[in-house]
Amino acid sequence: MGSKTDESIMQECSNWLNWFQIENDMVVASAHRNPDKVRELIITAKDKGYGAVVAAAGMAAALPGVCAAYTSLPVLGVPLEGGLPGGIDALYSIVQMPAGLPVGTLAIGKAGARNAAVLAARIFALSDTKVAKRLEEFKANDYRI
Repeated sequence: MGSKTDESIMQECSNWLNWFQIENDMVVASAHRNPDKVRELIITAKDKGYGAVVAAAGMAAALPGVCAAYTSLPVLGVPLEGGLPGGIDALYSIVQMPAGLPVGTLAIGKAGARNAAVLAARIFALSDTKVAKRLEEFKANDYRI
């Protein structure tokens, strides 16, 4: 996430990933304030065993796009409020990526944070039967954890 102030929303993503039994951690690294930290985290993510990146940011929301530029892992972007009303500026910044640098863009705020976890689970379920089983439980529970 781009700022410590995003933690309360992104904790939702972590909680849902935990329910799916997907290891995760939260890191504050701003594409603008800490670009070298972002680069180092992302270029080493695959070797450290990460299977996807969830990147959340508000306002200019450059973090998900910068992450996508440094990795071949799936990058899921969660736009957050902070600039224009409703976070629409962050949404546009994340969804309008150039061809070849996709960011799977989710809803703004908590719904997007939760859906990022579900989308990550769906990606991992393709090769992990444990996660696939949890997804079926989630579906049977009317898409609630």
